[in-house]
Amino acid sequence: QVQLVESGGGLVQAGGSLRLSCAASGRTFSSYAMGWFRQAPGKEREFVAYISWSGARTSYADSVKGRFTISRDNAKNTVRLQMNSLKPEDTAVYYCAAYSGRGVVAHPGGYDYWGQGTQVTVSS
Repeated sequence: QVQLVESGGGLVQAGGSLRLSCAASGRTFSSYAMGWFRQAPGKEREFVAYISWSGARTSYADSVKGRFTISRDNAKNTVRLQMNSLKPEDTAVYYCAAYSGRGVVAHPGGYDYWGQGTQVTVSS
């Protein structure tokens, strides 16, 4: 089992940057691929980024490609999301999640464990 705790959210002006962190507990963290999702009020949870267990493979939603970077440090049981050139439409609660290994990586149903989320607000 993996427990996940996100941090690093906050209020930032458009064009600014934030770095989200997700701290994982559990000795099996390094065996899980990880993802970041976000959910804005009144909208469905949407895929943001994915990273394989080794960090060798990543993928991004088109809306964040070139602006966001996902990374992980298995020695520190941490996955991060560096967010640059933020836009007001990036405003949402951001969640990290551990991928089950089944299903599409861009779909929330493919993830077994979720953090509680961290709020990101981008002002215009």
